[in-house]
Amino acid sequence: MQKKILIADDEKDIVDLVVYNLEQDGFATLQAYDGLKAWETIRAQRPDLVLLDLMMPEIPGMDVCRMIRHEASTVALPVIMLTAKSDPVDKILGLEVGADDYMTKPFHVRELVARVRAVLRRSERKPEDDPPEIFTFRGLHMDGGSCRVSVDGIPVELSSREFKLLWFLVGHPDRVYSRDQLLDQVWGDESFVEPRTVDVHISRLRAAIEPDRENPRYILTVRGIGYKFADKDG
Repeated sequence: MQKKILIADDEKDIVDLVVYNLEQDGFATLQAYDGLKAWETIRAQRPDLVLLDLMMPEIPGMDVCRMIRHEASTVALPVIMLTAKSDPVDKILGLEVGADDYMTKPFHVRELVARVRAVLRRSERKPEDDPPEIFTFRGLHMDGGSCRVSVDGIPVELSSREFKLLWFLVGHPDRVYSRDQLLDQVWGDESFVEPRTVDVHISRLRAAIEPDRENPRYILTVRGIGYKFADKDG
């Protein structure tokens, strides 16, 4: 089903740009140019996510976010705050009143779309979707609680990003993910990065955990598509 995104901002050029890019990516959109209209639209149209400008007429975005979090029917509604302010205090305040993410203008529109997808995924995720805290397969052992990894009993040092990428892959064995999908899943809620970054991290992971990098047993390449973790039943 098509996800519905409300863009609430008093700058029409920004709204038009975001609307175009979101609709190109398959989203439906709603628009509001002041805080009062944003709140009315939220209650009447029930969007799946709100892009909310901090400084708007009628009702400031910060207050709209508070209203969203204080009403039972909207308390779980994902919110990404947009603002021209770069003061870290504004970011902290935005997150404290309940925003799920925060972007400072000017922003890269493709990064915004990636963050929309990432926040939507987090909001839909169920506890049963997560892999177990302990994962073992063909000598690879991962402890999700302590973030420790070993291969054939030998400890392996991974960066936090490498661990996060591997943890995601082991949770979805034999499912192929493209570079863009992995960026969305592992990097989507952070800074904009190029697809090539995925290749670099996969190469580092293989160097760390694969006994034979040329013939990997864990992280497999599916030519022309992307990467997958080996099938546990295979």
